[in-house]
Amino acid sequence: MQTELSQKLGVEHAVFGFTPFPAVAAAISRAGGFGVLGAVRYTAPDELKRDLDWIEAHVDGRPYGLDVVMPAKKVEGVTEADVEAMIPEGHRRFVRDTLAKHGVPELAEGEASGWRITGWMEQVARNQLDVAFDYPIRLLANALGSPPADVIARAHDQDVLVAALAGSARHALKHQDAGIDIVVAQGYEAGGHTGEIASMVLTPEVVDAVAPLPVLAAGGIGSGQQVAAALTLGAQGVWLGSIWLTTTEADLHSPALTRKLLAPAPGTPSAPARLTGKPARQLRTEWTDAWDDPAGPGPLPMPLQGLLVAEAVSRIQKYEVDPLLGTPVGQIVGRMNSERSVQAVFDDLTRGFEQAVDRINRIAGRSGQ
Repeated sequence: MQTELSQKLGVEHAVFGFTPFPAVAAAISRAGGFGVLGAVRYTAPDELKRDLDWIEAHVDGRPYGLDVVMPAKKVEGVTEADVEAMIPEGHRRFVRDTLAKHGVPELAEGEASGWRITGWMEQVARNQLDVAFDYPIRLLANALGSPPADVIARAHDQDVLVAALAGSARHALKHQDAGIDIVVAQGYEAGGHTGEIASMVLTPEVVDAVAPLPVLAAGGIGSGQQVAAALTLGAQGVWLGSIWLTTTEADLHSPALTRKLLAPAPGTPSAPARLTGKPARQLRTEWTDAWDDPAGPGPLPMPLQGLLVAEAVSRIQKYEVDPLLGTPVGQIVGRMNSERSVQAVFDDLTRGFEQAVDRINRIAGRSGQ
């Protein structure tokens, strides 16, 4: 599964794996892919430094990258407290009532509420980059489009490629104009933040729009056959995220959530704005249904929604409140029916890829006779 891009980066397989777990990122790179660590959950530079140190010690010298969530335009001087003050009391009451309805216990006194979605903030993201650029990362990806121009220039000065996610050809062209190196065409099937165009349509549109810029296909890809389809559509690699959630190296901190992801008929992933305020595909639960209910207040825009629900999500996860327990995940969740190592996932991907290529070659051979 090699392409011009994978050869440029020195990886065996053109499989780019996004994950919030350092152990998964390192295992992806060791398996011959390209591990990309998601940085949005890191609010303290020391925490990111700790995990990048760990990756450096366990990646066996293989290349890896970092994914940030950074607005293209600078937003300076806005603090988390400023944003918190914008959250309406009615929304806070709705969260309290929903948790009370399901008997979700409070956190212990003095216990931190866990991950707060602040990685989008200008200074937080820049602090992450100050740490990351001290490491030999080969790729910087941004989930909110093109990073600010000075960040792109800084990355290029350090020989770091810059990638940006796009949900349409129009967005991809903006990334190309901004000077990024790789476009990740993320289809509607993907987990987390997503656009409205399916991967089968989106990938060739973006490939044609930004040629010769390399494109990675994302969304609904979890088998070698789907990798082969993406490359056939013109992509120079695939960007996989959801498939790693049920690997043995992942650390979801929740056996109940892992069981939900592995269930024969898991909750249907859907894509309304609930967790962060932007459209984000995730498992359907009574928590997501509550935000969908027309009788409720509806989600707030990003970043207000993420800050509003941060403590609630921490409580739901800590106490594994099954009706409310969920996670961002793509439509590929239906294929995630067993816990496997990252290496086992790669073995399946390469095997399926070879079978698909052989099938196409046979078809092409017959048509040429």
